[in-house]
Amino acid sequence: MNIIKHKNIFFTFSIAITLAGLIALYAWGLKLGIDFAGGTLWEIKLTEKSSLSPQEIEKTFEENGAEISSIARTSENSALVRMKATEEEKISTLKQKLNETYGKVEDVRLETVGPTVSKELTEKAIYAVAMTIGAIVIYVTWAFRKVPKPASSLAFGVSTVIALVHDVVVVIGAFSILGHFLGLEVDSLFITALLTVLGFSVHDTIVVFDRIRENLRRHSASSLEEIVNHSILQTLARSLNTSLTVVIVLSALLLFGGESIRPFIIALLIGVVTGTYSSIFIASPLLVVWNNIRSKSKR
Repeated sequence: MNIIKHKNIFFTFSIAITLAGLIALYAWGLKLGIDFAGGTLWEIKLTEKSSLSPQEIEKTFEENGAEISSIARTSENSALVRMKATEEEKISTLKQKLNETYGKVEDVRLETVGPTVSKELTEKAIYAVAMTIGAIVIYVTWAFRKVPKPASSLAFGVSTVIALVHDVVVVIGAFSILGHFLGLEVDSLFITALLTVLGFSVHDTIVVFDRIRENLRRHSASSLEEIVNHSILQTLARSLNTSLTVVIVLSALLLFGGESIRPFIIALLIGVVTGTYSSIFIASPLLVVWNNIRSKSKR
């Protein structure tokens, strides 16, 4: 199997899904959770065995001046309410009204984030992702500084950053689409998932890159295209098996885990799949493209 021979097909596919994500992000943006948009997140639960009606909850809240963004039932007798930042006094009034309607109601979760804090969290999240990508590129370039010719350490670093940016854009674009159609929100756990995806992706990429470095020393007479393709095939089974085990675990968590961690698990699932794909079909072929461009410029 010659993966490098068909690299343009993989590049075209990646460009297509990346553009789709960017267009979705431009058109719809991200559905921000209270961590970034500010607001109150309140999960309520009935102590008695009866059913909560989202419509009744919404009616009760609106009658008392609360601005609701969404209500999701988390179980038969509990619901998660997202609304604009609400003071404790208003929360107490709402709880009293719910007690009158449903009987005894208890707080499972109650969080309020103001606009100043949410803005600060947004800035820190962007810095965290940017600094992580920058640090990874610097490390990869340094780690492969003694790579045999015709490859260069700079090519390894640039290929890594392109693959990482590809992974980030795909995950963010997917959440833009899911947020628009399914109401999936982005919160601080989403940033944690992004950073985890970056770490997983670069780990997979370095496994392939390390095998390319070894084969450059062992098969110096072969062309870079042959060496890269051979290295990908040698590490392909390991990469796919590692990713598959992670996907199985994440799928189990998605099916049986709680509602609160579902966006986090979905982000990880998308990221693991795209990270494995970019390590094999994007980062490694880019080394060949870099070498071809450099050879032409020398001529």
